[in-house]
Amino acid sequence: MSNQNKVTYKDAGVDTEKGQEFVQRIKTNVASTHNQNVLGGLGGFAACYDVSFLKSYQEPILLSGTDGVGTKLQIARLLGIHNTVGIDLVAMCVNDILVNGGKPLFFQDYIACGKLHLPTMEAIVSGIVKGCTLADCALVGGETAEHPGVMPDDEYDLAGFVVGVVEKNKMIDGKTIKSGDTIIGLKSSGPHSNGFSLIRRLLLKDGKLPSSENDLKFLKEHVFLPTQIYVKSILALTQKVSIKGMVHITGGGFYENIPRVLPNGIGAEIFSLPESYVFSKLEKDHSLDRNDMYGTFNMGIGYILVVDSSLVDTAMSTLESLGETPYVIGKTNDSGNVSITI
Repeated sequence: MSNQNKVTYKDAGVDTEKGQEFVQRIKTNVASTHNQNVLGGLGGFAACYDVSFLKSYQEPILLSGTDGVGTKLQIARLLGIHNTVGIDLVAMCVNDILVNGGKPLFFQDYIACGKLHLPTMEAIVSGIVKGCTLADCALVGGETAEHPGVMPDDEYDLAGFVVGVVEKNKMIDGKTIKSGDTIIGLKSSGPHSNGFSLIRRLLLKDGKLPSSENDLKFLKEHVFLPTQIYVKSILALTQKVSIKGMVHITGGGFYENIPRVLPNGIGAEIFSLPESYVFSKLEKDHSLDRNDMYGTFNMGIGYILVVDSSLVDTAMSTLESLGETPYVIGKTNDSGNVSITI
């Protein structure tokens, strides 16, 4: 067989040279998230992180989390906006380990794409870097893989992985929650990264962007906003206020997520939520069932804290000073279930 007839890896759809170029192009941006604990640079077989500082902990507990962005990526592709979904990716992971009081240490990403389009991939990584900066954690590495023939050239999927740490006696696990505690909610930036299969069905006709300029603006400027990262505010709050339990409101909304932190026999009543333009508009325009929405979306509250009622004022004022928008949204009770009485 002559050389001119030989089929190469590049002919099969995988461009390793472009992959190497991509690594070189993102190195400086990624390195901006590194601290003295990150050993070596991007491009090695393994990421190395010095954990000698854990000697200052009495009983350090490592926390890990993994997540993706889901079908929100389809909207990113249609809009041609790829520099915020990386923030979503980091947020979905770090907010989860934050529920136990975890400080994120380092993050890794996995990007699968049909074809390696450098501007798109760089935009995605710029968002991941921004997310890591907001969460005060290091982006220590990742993997980008072309999947020709498996995914269309312009499609991609994201997965993230985070490792964090918390002192064992400072872990927040909900075990001390009792009836009569106060539930505080923190404002979300919008749907975050959940419920987009429903949102796409409502707002995209035949899988295409809305033709109306107003509908397109609503999608772009309200629905598509990146997920809020609560790490710095919550970790600062834990230094001043004893928090009994926390909840990241993700897929499954209030009904699925709140019970995950409540002890057996303890329930919760949500009796107040802030008005949310995004969810009010979705409900009105598409005649959605409000109860179903509570089980799908965050309804304007992305993160929940449970505190003793005597600490509410301190918690609220501290959160406000940290730039958050907190609301008293409910109370725990002895019903054993979650009810919404709005």
